[in-house]
Amino acid sequence: MERPADLAAAIDAAAGTLIAVLDSAASRHQVPPTQLRVLALISARPETNVNGLAELLDVVPSSASRLCDRLEATGLLRRMADPRDRREVRLVPTAAALTLLGELAERRQRAVQAVLDRMPARMQHDLLLALAGFARAASAVSEQQTDSAAQTA
Repeated sequence: MERPADLAAAIDAAAGTLIAVLDSAASRHQVPPTQLRVLALISARPETNVNGLAELLDVVPSSASRLCDRLEATGLLRRMADPRDRREVRLVPTAAALTLLGELAERRQRAVQAVLDRMPARMQHDLLLALAGFARAASAVSEQQTDSAAQTA
């Protein structure tokens, strides 16, 4: 089967639409998107410190630290000494932050489900298969890029 010439453009447009749906679900929160992203990053990476967060965000450490200051002031983040190395300070989301992230995930899933409910069941099934295939291909590309980078280092 031949690939349509505009497939990449269609995927890009669909990604933009998906982001808009997800953003609209998140817009009800009082927490700015950048701070939500920080909370998501540190909740997924329990060993994160300010320098690691700065790398993940591609910002200077002082900017990451100011973001953490704001999150700490709102009760969504704690800085804690690493029990293995007291010189290291880990960033830990509070219970309130984890609740917020859980509510956000539920809201986003409901928003996506509302869109899916407008599609025929067969199209939903085809989309599921296509997304699974896309994820596998993207993982393979990512692994290949990692291997190439390691070989050239």
